[in-house]
This record gives sequence, C-alpha cells and structure tokens, in this order.
Amino acid sequence: MGRVTDEVTGGTARPRGGREWRGWREATEEALYGPGGFFLRPEGPAGHFRTSVHASPLFAAAVARLLVATAEELGADEVDLVDVGAGRGELLAGVLAAVPAGLRVRAYAVERAARPEGLHARVEWSDRLPEGVRGLLFANEWLDNVPVDVAEVGEDGTVRYVEVRADGTERLGAPVAGPDAEWLARWWPLEEPGGRAEIGRPRDEAWAAAVGSLAAGLAVAVDYGHVRGSRPPFGTLTGFRAGREVAPVPDGTGDLTSHVALDACAAAVHARVPAELTTQREALRGLGLSGARPPLALASTDPAAYVRALAGAGEAAELTARGGLGDFLWLSQRV
Repeated sequence: MGRVTDEVTGGTARPRGGREWRGWREATEEALYGPGGFFLRPEGPAGHFRTSVHASPLFAAAVARLLVATAEELGADEVDLVDVGAGRGELLAGVLAAVPAGLRVRAYAVERAARPEGLHARVEWSDRLPEGVRGLLFANEWLDNVPVDVAEVGEDGTVRYVEVRADGTERLGAPVAGPDAEWLARWWPLEEPGGRAEIGRPRDEAWAAAVGSLAAGLAVAVDYGHVRGSRPPFGTLTGFRAGREVAPVPDGTGDLTSHVALDACAAAVHARVPAELTTQREALRGLGLSGARPPLALASTDPAAYVRALAGAGEAAELTARGGLGDFLWLSQRV
C-alpha cells in the first residue's frame, strides 16, 4: 500500500536522472514516492498486486471486530481508527461499514497519495500521523515499502552497501558502518561472501513513530516478515508489476518490497510496551474467522445460505492459507 510522509519513513526523495549509482534506500524512495512514483500513480497499488484487504471483505470485518475489542478495553463508546499506508482507503471503507451501530469511530488515513474521490467524508486524509490517538492503529503491508538499504558481503569478507542504477544493475559500494553496521550485527549478522540483508533501521524508526502516536490503544503491523532465528541468507528484495513478481528495478513502474524484520521493529518501541508476534492465520482465527466448510445439511435446508457460507469459507481459507496470506506476521503492541 502507499506509505506515509518523510517525517515517518525518515527518507527524503531526491530525484536524479540518468543511470547514476545510488543506494537502494534512496533509489526506492524516488521510485515509489518521487514525482510519478509507483504509489502515486492513478491506478493505485490495487492495480498491481492483491493484499488481504482486496482478497475479501472478511479481512475488514475482522479488523472491525478488533476495533470493537479495543474500544471495550478502553471503556469507550468513541474510538480512533488509524490506517497507516491506506492505499485508496479500501480497508477504512470496509471497517466503517462493518462496525456495529453505537460505536462512534474517528477515522484517519495516513497516505502520501492524494485523497481518492468518493471516500467517506468522515475519513480524515493526511500524509502525517495524528497525535494522541486513542484506539486502533493498523498498518497492513506498510513497513515492507518503507525504503531501506541493502548490504552484501564482498569476496574479501567486507560488508558493503549495494548500489543500483535505474535499470536495476547493481554493484558493491562503500563498507557499511555506524548505526547501520550496529543494526546488522544485532539483528541480521552477515558472514559468508554473497550473503545479503535489508538494513531495517528505517523501518524500526517508522514503527516506533507510529506506536508513539498512540496515547492509548493497540498498534498492529501486518506484513511479510521474519525473525532473527530465520533470516533469509540472500535477502528478500523483489518487485511486483501488474500482478506478477518481477526483478526489482527502481524506475517507478513497479513495486519494490522486502520482508520486514518485525522483531527488530518491536524492540525499537519503548521497552514498557509489550509485543506479540503471531501469524495472520492465528490472528484471524482469534478474531472469529474460519475457513471451515459449512455443513452439507445446510445445502438441503437453505441452499442460498449454503452457497454464501461456502463462498465465505473459501475467502477465509485464502486469508489464512499456509504458504500464502496466512503466513503473514502480525506484530501487536498495546499502549
């Protein structure tokens, strides 16, 4: 989904033409969020890839139940809902439609792209996080598009930044040093030549800022993710265009994404904010979503209801599938 302002991501778009060598963080910043960038294009991200939000309205309904539970924990009949990386407002629209009568919701979309036409007037649209939120902050597939640098171990054993040109050609650049080197040493140690990693420090900072905007409530990040004990040895940077996975090329015509070190993001938030990390499969089942088929007896007593239940079961199965959307990680932190 489209993402938030430089204040949150920590990046600054610096458009540069030609085939100049740049680090992946700078190149991604321009390709995704610079003038004519991928997430600012008219068709929006839904024109190129399918998220849980687009897969089924059951996802928004589950988030609505989570919002209701958050309001109950706060003892409030009025609650905030912040969608970080709101795309074109699809999730907010679905949640607002599913929230039961009696719960008043102040809805905020945090997104760099312009406000879409037809969005409900009650949704406040901004490229900045609202402050003092009391409720639910939900970031679905946001952190994977916060630009990061890529590091690789050279043949001499030195960990270096990977530089890239607009056509996707790469080379190794300067040695990684300072806070980036410290982050790698703690969260993603690299040893063997050819080993690669995405340096997740900007994502840690972005998530800490998002959680920090909460006065009280729950912050949830949903994304492709991994933890320290199971980092991929060659990184995860890839591209998506028109519904297909493609080589990552920072030319603005496709998505650039990499999995998120969510354990590092969790640790970046104040130590007194506890964290829970679970799969989407477990999280959605905890919110009442099941992919179980309806009983066959229903087909004879109420065929229309059976067909609706069967369709819902299929959508729920996709959202919780192993090897697919069900393997997404949910990072939850309560303030």
